[in-house]
Amino acid sequence: MTKTTDIENQLKQAIIESGLSRYEISKLSGVAASQLCYFVNGHRTLRLDSAAKVAQVLNLELTKRGN
Repeated sequence: MTKTTDIENQLKQAIIESGLSRYEISKLSGVAASQLCYFVNGHRTLRLDSAAKVAQVLNLELTKRGN
């Protein structure tokens, strides 16, 4: 198993808590539902372009942490 990053964990959590099915997220983002399932279950990562599409559907934004 590969080490996951904080961003990956946050995206997984956002998918789970979104209230949308993975199928709905897939249709809205253009990312295959199977990719989303593998990602959420920790079997694969998402490419950056796919992660960006999912983040857009979930209305997520990458921001710099405050110190």
